Amino acid sequence: MTLFEDLKWRGLVQDISDDALIDKLNNESLTFYIGTDPTADSMHIGHYSSFLISKRLAKYGHKPILLVGGATGLIGDPKPTAERPMISKEEVEHNFKGLKKQAEEIFGFEVVNNFDWTKDINVIDFLRDYGKYFNINYMLAKDKVKSRMESGITYAEFSYMILQALDFMYLYENRNCILQVAGSDQWGNITSGIELVRKKLGKEIYGMVMPLVTDSNGVKFGKTEGNALWLDKNKTSSYELYQYLINLEDSMIIDYLKKLTFLTKEEIEAIEESHKENPHLREAHKRLAKEIITDLHGEEEYNKAVMMSEALFTGKFNDLNKNEIEELFNGYNKIEVSVGLNIMDLLLNMGIANSKREAKEYITGNAISINGEKVNDLEYIISDKDFLDKTYIIVKRGKKNYYIGINK
Repeated sequence: MTLFEDLKWRGLVQDISDDALIDKLNNESLTFYIGTDPTADSMHIGHYSSFLISKRLAKYGHKPILLVGGATGLIGDPKPTAERPMISKEEVEHNFKGLKKQAEEIFGFEVVNNFDWTKDINVIDFLRDYGKYFNINYMLAKDKVKSRMESGITYAEFSYMILQALDFMYLYENRNCILQVAGSDQWGNITSGIELVRKKLGKEIYGMVMPLVTDSNGVKFGKTEGNALWLDKNKTSSYELYQYLINLEDSMIIDYLKKLTFLTKEEIEAIEESHKENPHLREAHKRLAKEIITDLHGEEEYNKAVMMSEALFTGKFNDLNKNEIEELFNGYNKIEVSVGLNIMDLLLNMGIANSKREAKEYITGNAISINGEKVNDLEYIISDKDFLDKTYIIVKRGKKNYYIGINK
């Protein structure tokens, strides 16, 4: 299977600017780039789903450049519905440094900043050297601009596609970069760069866009209620990422294995067959989690995430240290508990029971466990040995209700 056939099989090609690109991908060594703007100091899992193409193409001998837009980030790519909040220069610089370090660590390729070649262009040169090559009707026809015509679009946002086209031309002239790869929402910006180079330099460069990775309802991969799933493990732990991945919907899991891993066609087809026969084992989900977390954070982090997940599933927590417990029960209230406390008083103090009668019912009814061990003795006294890593005590009522005590 050729590279392009592999990309098509994985569902990673939505459109290409010219069929000539197919032969170049299969038989040449191209310099290409993929970029993002520094809107935060960490990438999220959506970035990973796009930037993974850099590793994939590099395996076939192509040369990636990762661009973090210190200049374009100051303007903001137009959103389909409303103006993107403008962030300060200081915040953009801070975010750039974070993304540069992260991109180099995770993907391993050179990172460039378009602020370096944009900062010294004055407004007259910008209009004469670049603006004159863009027809207003051509710009208005772009989907992102068209979608904003009713609500309105600022001139700054309107100019974004020119800035991105300038990037493509600069990288072509200075790095022989002839291909830009991105998600499908960047098609308009990519084709603008191709047009600029064709008109200004009379040369042919290429673009390829990938379908956005989504769930079955069209919601972008990694979009959850609340916070984004960050690639920085200090923002989103490997355990939290593991939980997200193993709970993905069954109908999409094989598509995700194709798009988000380097497993071969044969390996994925074998996993698919096994998944169809025993979907309850979630083997496909677990393999996806292993591939992604190991690629991002290493095998040790993956193993830790599995151990924590199994601890929660089995209710056995004795092998966890206090940091892992904090990670596992992030967001839970931590209630102070004293050594010498009777089990019934413990339930009352932690808000597990509302009365001694209710506490007694829970205990005698085998509904209470401490650190995974059932406690049905009404005279049970909390001692030092009940605190995991000398710090936490985990009380469970029933099947799913957890309460966390901390050594007073």
